[in-house]
Amino acid sequence: MKEHWRFAKNVVANLGRGSAAALVAVLLPPVLVRHMTPAAYAVWILVLETAAYVNYLNFGLQTAIGRYVAYANEKCDRLQRDAVFSTAVVGLCGAALLALLGLAVAVLAAPKIFPAVPVELVPQMRLALLLVGFSLAVGLPASACNGVFVGMERYELPAMTVGGGRLLSALGLIAAALAGRSLVEMAAILAGINLLSYVAQYMVLRRVVPDLRFQPGMVQRSVARELYGYCAGLTVMSFSMLLVTGLDLVLVGRFDFAAVTPYSVSASMILLFSGLLYAGVNVILPHGAAIHARGEVRELGGLVITATRLSVLVLILTGLPVLLYAGPILRVWIGQRYESSAVLLAILILANIIRLIGAPYSVVLISAGQQNYIKVSPLSEGFSNLVASVALGAFFGGIGVALGTLVGAVVSIGSHLWYSMPRTRMAIDFSRRRFVLSGVLLPALSTSPLLAAGAASMSGIRVGPLTVLLAMLLSLAGAALLVLRTGSKTAELLRRLPGNKFIQALASRD
Repeated sequence: MKEHWRFAKNVVANLGRGSAAALVAVLLPPVLVRHMTPAAYAVWILVLETAAYVNYLNFGLQTAIGRYVAYANEKCDRLQRDAVFSTAVVGLCGAALLALLGLAVAVLAAPKIFPAVPVELVPQMRLALLLVGFSLAVGLPASACNGVFVGMERYELPAMTVGGGRLLSALGLIAAALAGRSLVEMAAILAGINLLSYVAQYMVLRRVVPDLRFQPGMVQRSVARELYGYCAGLTVMSFSMLLVTGLDLVLVGRFDFAAVTPYSVSASMILLFSGLLYAGVNVILPHGAAIHARGEVRELGGLVITATRLSVLVLILTGLPVLLYAGPILRVWIGQRYESSAVLLAILILANIIRLIGAPYSVVLISAGQQNYIKVSPLSEGFSNLVASVALGAFFGGIGVALGTLVGAVVSIGSHLWYSMPRTRMAIDFSRRRFVLSGVLLPALSTSPLLAAGAASMSGIRVGPLTVLLAMLLSLAGAALLVLRTGSKTAELLRRLPGNKFIQALASRD
């Protein structure tokens, strides 16, 4: 029972952290759009997007800390835990220095990267980029604290510090926008709150794990080599994410500056759904690491199938209603003049549903330390996305960049099925046929009324509110029936996962 409540607490904490990001993504754009000029808001979004590249220089070390701390705790090896933490902090400090160098280049080259930015906003853009980017660079070493919390399964701690920081930032930015403050003042508010959240993370770490300290003597070459080997695959995956999502707004800013605002708002909606999904899915990472430490490869395979099935249900039930009402959502959210950009949101929602089908597999893959075997898959998605976005964006502007994301999503799933999964079966044992049939098609069949309504809407057929409501109710019933009917099959596969008593109790109802 104790493990059951710990698992439930972690899920709630992770969802709370994701909900904070979701709340910011929902509430912040409408206020800023209505109280800033279109050009100023577009520049602000480009500042945030460019500064966010700093986060890609984490090189997966935060995830590695979480994985190795969980692994060391399973083995009761405190020395290994401390060595991993100390070595990773040194690596993250080096990444911070690299980030500052890249930031200096970006500040100087900003007018050339975004030639459509009004001349009078260029000085503000440069200073705002410097402030926000510097705060994110400092956050790289600070992220080691959250890695330890994840490895200890104390998800409520980063939920409080990170989620609280995001909410405070949103409130500060809203106040600044209402008061008509400049981009530089908004950047100073965001940077200051970021720095305060890092201090809070360190103070919590010292209180929760008082025996864990950064010790130069614990920095070891052998640990660095092991972390490098583990993070090599994560770095490839992070680089592919840069190509998939990190360059979209930059390309829109270059090809279609007027579309930056609707595209960024649509992308924030995607962030809302993907953030909430990963908030739930990431909870299985330390458990997957523990299962991997016991060598139970079929358990990991079962975990992939079950998590994929539930993820597909969530993606369809949350994504399709937004796709069906993309136009009205944008009109109410950010104003009537952006309603015509509904096609952007619809395309990005569809791409998001397709690419996130592979999210549970990716998380379990990382927990089992197998990410180095699938470098081709994320790179194929990233480069196909980039090439398609550049080619289509040059002709169709923002819509073309969105279509490039859809192309990359299809390539991503195909790469997982035909390249990655066969190469990782020795560590994560499941068949591709079972993944497709049980993990994807079965939940899609259970929610087929909603999928049919979405297909009709995208083909130009008007779908009335009553039809959508009926499709939603039928899909919810189908999803609930699927969860109940597959309970007995998944209980044995997840018997070692905390929360198994709940699953078995559910299965006993069959």
